Amino acid sequence: MKRVGLASALSAATMAVALMVTGGASAQSKFQCKPDETYVMNVMVSAHPYWVPVYQGFKQAAQAMGCKTVFSGTPDYDITKQIASFEQNLIKKPAGVLLHPMQADPFIEPINKAIADGTTVVTFAADSPKSKRVSYITSDNVAEAKFAAEEIVKQVGDSAEYAVLENPGQSNHDLRVTALIDYFAKKYPKMKLVGRQATNQDANAANKAVASMLQANPNLKALWIPEAGSAEGAVAAVLEAKAKVLIIHADITPATLEQIKAGNIHMALSPNQVMQGYLGFVATFMAAHPDLIDPFNDYKASGYNPMGIPFADNGFAVITKENADSFDLNKYMEGRDPA
Repeated sequence: MKRVGLASALSAATMAVALMVTGGASAQSKFQCKPDETYVMNVMVSAHPYWVPVYQGFKQAAQAMGCKTVFSGTPDYDITKQIASFEQNLIKKPAGVLLHPMQADPFIEPINKAIADGTTVVTFAADSPKSKRVSYITSDNVAEAKFAAEEIVKQVGDSAEYAVLENPGQSNHDLRVTALIDYFAKKYPKMKLVGRQATNQDANAANKAVASMLQANPNLKALWIPEAGSAEGAVAAVLEAKAKVLIIHADITPATLEQIKAGNIHMALSPNQVMQGYLGFVATFMAAHPDLIDPFNDYKASGYNPMGIPFADNGFAVITKENADSFDLNKYMEGRDPA
């Protein structure tokens, strides 16, 4: 299996800290939770299969430290409902929340209030960078976009027509789309963007959008999609039109995995979800226990959390027909507790 991650000192240091934290739990017991110390993972569209392995990683780290976890969020794609679920989590005073904010700016005030009231917050997969969240765990969305761009050129040439679907307002999805468009404009200027449509993770909207793109652009050769929900509708539209369009998308669902196995989707670039949850928990625990470090900086005078990690890269996997069996969620979850 191919694995791609950010080769930076920051991400390497973060992973090293994570290993030291879990390794030191039994030896020193400083990296152990107090009785009933609880950490929450909060998301939107809570039934989406993407969260399942992320929460497994979150739990694996928590169990190693004797901590309790709660999976929470809203089943809807609704920023107001997600904020309400986040605020409901805070009533029980958890030690920390690992949060996937649906949109960045609406979460600034709720995150800042949570931290002011004593609950630390770390974001993952999508960010609220203007808030006081302590750390951010994600895959490198720019690296994903560059990888997708190079694969598209490798498969269809450097002077083809391409299109993108998007989900405006969610930071990681925005970056995946804009980075690919910018990369083509700078490195492969003959690549022509002929379609750009917001489908907001809706398979039906994606089906209609791609069907219209194919009618208007019969020479369309490639599609880049920043998430899996829209990819489900896009591939259906391509198959219905009997068109030959290279499809690459980010993330993975059981439905798109089957399309990869069938050869209808070329590949998916999926964040290493279990590592995302594992690192996410470690970062949240660290943020809740800043007394475990005595750094050589001005954190006391500046008033920031010394355990802050501006960005930790959990890496991403390249999923193709050849290695698709390794990403079967049902097989992974055999014998595991989803709760």
